[in-house]
Order: sequence, then C-alpha cells, then structure tokens
Amino acid sequence: MRTFTKYLSKFSGILFLLFLLGIWVLISCGPEWDSQYLFPSPKAIVKALFDSREELLRSAGASLLKLVPAYLVASIVGISIGIVSGSIPWVSNMLKPISRFAAPIPPNVYIPYAIAILPTFYLSSTFIIFIAAFWPIYLNTAAGAAEIPEKYKRNAAIIGIGKFEYLWRIALVASLPSIFSGLSVGMGLSFIMLTVAELFGENTGLGHFVQFYADYSDYPNMVAGILWTGIVVLAIMELFELVKRKLLFWTKAN
Repeated sequence: MRTFTKYLSKFSGILFLLFLLGIWVLISCGPEWDSQYLFPSPKAIVKALFDSREELLRSAGASLLKLVPAYLVASIVGISIGIVSGSIPWVSNMLKPISRFAAPIPPNVYIPYAIAILPTFYLSSTFIIFIAAFWPIYLNTAAGAAEIPEKYKRNAAIIGIGKFEYLWRIALVASLPSIFSGLSVGMGLSFIMLTVAELFGENTGLGHFVQFYADYSDYPNMVAGILWTGIVVLAIMELFELVKRKLLFWTKAN
C-alpha cells in the first residue's frame, strides 16, 4: 500500500494531466455541434501545431524580442535601486510612499496611455513589461537588503569595507535569495503582460497569433497558440529555476 501511495504521489501530476486530456476528448467528441467547434479534438490541435510550426516559432521569437530587453532593464534597475533602498534608511523612507502607491496598480491600465505617448507599439509593449517586472524585483530586493543582520554591517566596517563596497560585496550577495524570488515573480508577470500588450495593436508575437485566429474562429490554431505559449513559458521558467539552483546552492531551499 505504501509503495502504491508513493508512486501515486510521484506521478500525480501526470495522472491529473491525463485526466484533463480525457475530459477534453469527451467534450470534443460530444454530440453538440458547439462542443466540437469550440473544443477541437487533440488530433486537430496537434495538426495545427505542426502545420503552423514556422509561424509559431516566429511569433515566439517576436515575443522574446520584446520580453528579454524589458526584463533585463527592469532587473538591473530594480536590483540596483532595491539594494540601495534596503541598505540606506533615508532612501527607503523616500521611496516607500511611491512604491506603496504605484506597485499595486495593475500594469495593464498603462497600456492605452503608453500607446498614446510612445511612438511605436514595440516600445509600448516593452514599457508595460518593464513595469510588470520592476516592482516585484525592486520590492523583494529591498526587503532582502533590509533584513541583513546588523552584525554584517559592523563586521564590514571593522575590516574597512566602505559604504559603496558594502552594497555590492555584502548586501547584493546576502540578498540573492530574495532577489531571485522577485526575479521569478517578475518573469511570470512579464509573460502575462507581454501577451496582454500584444492584443492591443501588435501584429507580431504569441498574443497576436492567438487573437488573430480567434478573430477568424479558427479554434484549432487558437488553442495551438495557447499551448505553445505555455510550452515556451514553461521552458524559460525551468531554465530560470536551473540557474537559480546553481547560483543558490548554499541556501537551505536548494
């Protein structure tokens, strides 16, 4: 019985996916015309994935060209300001009211304004992605730097480490677990806002691919686009977790 429970726990994720796939097959094979139309069969979706593979790859590339620069800039800016804010009390007090007001605002509300003031849809999309990634990265970094024990600061002063050197030699390293937590959350939000931004006037990217075929009621291709988006996101998040485990090998969580 224990062995069965052990294997059931180990493969529960796969079994649940197979269960969901079975439900999808039953719905797609149902007698109702709407079921067959709105829920294409797995065979039709696989065919759409194969037939549209080149377009899906181009769309993924176009999305990454927006995501990567915006996310990298948000990471650099968020970590830099977060380390300073978490380490220097007066900077934290100055920025705290701004972060408390601006951080909870959903990034998608900026989309109409970004489209109005920025010259291209590309810049509008990257701006929205930047906003989505910046706040969790900054807030987690600042929290991590603020929680560094005082004895670290005293020991740094004793051995002659200056304030600027302390920021990158001690505060940055000690805050890495919090930084990676913020980077992970920021990555997830970036993907969400990327696809949302691509629905507003963009003619490239995975969000545009899904919206284009939805407009023409081509549901096999639409679902294929959704699945492909999930595959791309999963691959990048798994790569991110691999890098995190390698860099944070010294933490208890790893």
